[in-house]
Amino acid sequence: MPSSSNAEFSAELATLRGRVDTLEARTAELEANQFSTTTRLNGEVVLSIAAAGGGYPGGDDSDATPRILSNTGGAEGNDAQIVFNNRVRLNLTTSFTGSDLLITGLQSYNFGGGFGNSTGSIPGTLGLGDPIFGTASNLGLAYAPQFGTTNPQNLSNSGSNDIDLYKLLYIFPAFGDVTLFVGTNAEVTDAFPAIAPFASDSQGALSRFGGYNPAVRVSGGTSGTGLASAAGFIWDIADGIDLRGLYGSVNASLPNNQGLTGGTPLGAGLFNGSYVLATQLTLTPSDTLNIGLNYANSYHQINILGTGLSASDIGSVLFNPNVEQLAAVGGNEVLAVANEGIRLNSIGATVNWQFAPGVDLTLSGAYIFADLVDVDASTNFISWMAGLHFRDIFGEGNTAALLVGQPLNRASVGGEAYNPENADPFHLEGFINFRLNDNISITPGVYVVFDPEGYSGNSTTAVGALRTTFTF
Repeated sequence: MPSSSNAEFSAELATLRGRVDTLEARTAELEANQFSTTTRLNGEVVLSIAAAGGGYPGGDDSDATPRILSNTGGAEGNDAQIVFNNRVRLNLTTSFTGSDLLITGLQSYNFGGGFGNSTGSIPGTLGLGDPIFGTASNLGLAYAPQFGTTNPQNLSNSGSNDIDLYKLLYIFPAFGDVTLFVGTNAEVTDAFPAIAPFASDSQGALSRFGGYNPAVRVSGGTSGTGLASAAGFIWDIADGIDLRGLYGSVNASLPNNQGLTGGTPLGAGLFNGSYVLATQLTLTPSDTLNIGLNYANSYHQINILGTGLSASDIGSVLFNPNVEQLAAVGGNEVLAVANEGIRLNSIGATVNWQFAPGVDLTLSGAYIFADLVDVDASTNFISWMAGLHFRDIFGEGNTAALLVGQPLNRASVGGEAYNPENADPFHLEGFINFRLNDNISITPGVYVVFDPEGYSGNSTTAVGALRTTFTF
């Protein structure tokens, strides 16, 4: 009986042995030619087509003058042309012990704009960008670099699609429930978990406004470029309670501090010049509720917020400089207000509540206290947002969102500071993220900003975009 049974299944057994031999041969080939036993490679390619209309109408009406300190010209009532942008990221993640992680990231992009070329960006083309780089604005795209093609450490300009190191970060367990991290290229968003479900700049909101709380943005200061050296901790205090903190320095790699005129506007060294101390307490009281509380204390050697969320990022605290202050910078009022150090205290809160299956409500708000150093001038900034997020809409894996809120703008001033803004901007956005498969998504959407940059004379500005994201 056994011999009869073996004969009956001999063909199947032979086939099975052949498959096992083939599998063993392929495994041996992979082991001989694999990239690394400890390193994994993943990447992301983002392509987008975008166009905008509206902006600064020009003219002599003081209500329509959005940039009191502008020295970059800018368009007057022009509609931005249809632009095609891209960003490519390659990340190497390495683990040496199984519980640590080394992240090395390379990046290239073709966004225009930057020092001396503000009209290379949509905000600059419409006359709504900041007066120096032209890229900070109420209407920036989510994945656009904060300073365009300019490195704010030394004001050098890079070329289109140059390859740069944007992330070098090592994360490792320390003791108990505490994990430490340190790196020469990082951002605050690397350490702090996102609360809003649409925070991703490649899969979520199309606008920069819709992603992260401004209190996190101001803490980073170099969003999209990863220039900051940082070190910090992650402490899992208890179930549903997570505390994180960091110290970051954008100018850590610079040996000499020559100031704005010497090409090192952010300072030099790890503990001299610009820095940030930031923390986030994340509370998860239930599976459907997430709360993020943020605080950051930071100093910037020049008068800049570093959020990229408003044209007032540069020359954040406006005041009328006296003769001595003007003479110190060659009589240039733009440099006068940009050359004063600024201290910032930023607070923010974000709440995400899944109140129905597949539907989330997100509320966030931020308030920034900005005080100039050695000048009696201060300005406070405010921003808020409310958003609805939908999962598995029109098919499994698809997401969509509707966002409304107030982009970052000046709320009040003190001392010698003044506020030229005469309106509160308002943001309205909608998008749908279609997951074609595990590796490809397409996100069409539009966002509209009313009274952009806080000026009633600025035309309502609309940005339409179609973003495609490839991951591998």
